[in-house]
Amino acid sequence: MARRKDRATEALWAYAFIAPTALGLGLFYLWPVLQTAYFSFTEWGAFGGHEWTGVDNYVRLVSDPELGRALVNTFTFTGLGLLSIPLAIVFAALLNRKMRGVGVYRTLFFLPYVTMPVAVAMVWRWLYNGDYGLINNALALVGVDGPNWIADPDTALYAVVVIGIWSSIGYNMIILLAGMQSIPADYYEAAALDGAGPVRQFVRITLPLLSPTAFFVSVISVIGSLQLFDLVFVIAGSGASARANPAFPRLQTVVQLFYDRAFVTNDRGYAAAIVMVLLLIIVILTAVQFRLQRRWVHYA
Repeated sequence: MARRKDRATEALWAYAFIAPTALGLGLFYLWPVLQTAYFSFTEWGAFGGHEWTGVDNYVRLVSDPELGRALVNTFTFTGLGLLSIPLAIVFAALLNRKMRGVGVYRTLFFLPYVTMPVAVAMVWRWLYNGDYGLINNALALVGVDGPNWIADPDTALYAVVVIGIWSSIGYNMIILLAGMQSIPADYYEAAALDGAGPVRQFVRITLPLLSPTAFFVSVISVIGSLQLFDLVFVIAGSGASARANPAFPRLQTVVQLFYDRAFVTNDRGYAAAIVMVLLLIIVILTAVQFRLQRRWVHYA
């Protein structure tokens, strides 16, 4: 009887400790999701009222070409943005050794991540300017006439991809560097005694034991890339001014489309449906990643 009482007391304390976190998750995460799911089946009026319309918003989604373009742009950015992971692994390996000023180099790589995205986008918008941008001025020195990077449909999306990789590579590098430093040195000493060089050690020891960390980085990178908004919003803008840019169809992402429908055209029910589709995509891709990680992730 006393043992049961002790277990009940322990369970009560456990629930008491997790209650604040559970309350916060429910209030700020779960409830907004449920509320948005409900709104996706409604139509909003100009003054805030809404009425139930069933699956009408989802029917509109199927035949909306703008959503299709936004999905293609978002998937392209996400896929190309994953290039930051192998680059981060290389830089992490280079900085995972004793060298002069290594702390300074790590800080410089990490700075873009902690810089405000709006500030980053504004600086890159100046760099990409077709008339007086630094990139085109540098190309002009070697006789190359650079395009207007963010106004040319052929280069606009890839220009944003470069910004995304540049911004995230430092964060990915820090996480991967921590994963490298957690690998026991005994493995490398044994490999060195067997005659394995640095490259062979990196391929045979570092990469397999780093795979759990790389898997975590890939999951958060995909989720973050699918929610791209701030860079595009600053570079391309929104509403009529953004649509004046000939490259806007190649820049618009799913979240950008959601913002336009929710806060520019005031079509909030349709915007909620867009967000629910994006949530479903994120859940599916995350589940696929967890499924595929069994084939390439090695847990020590």
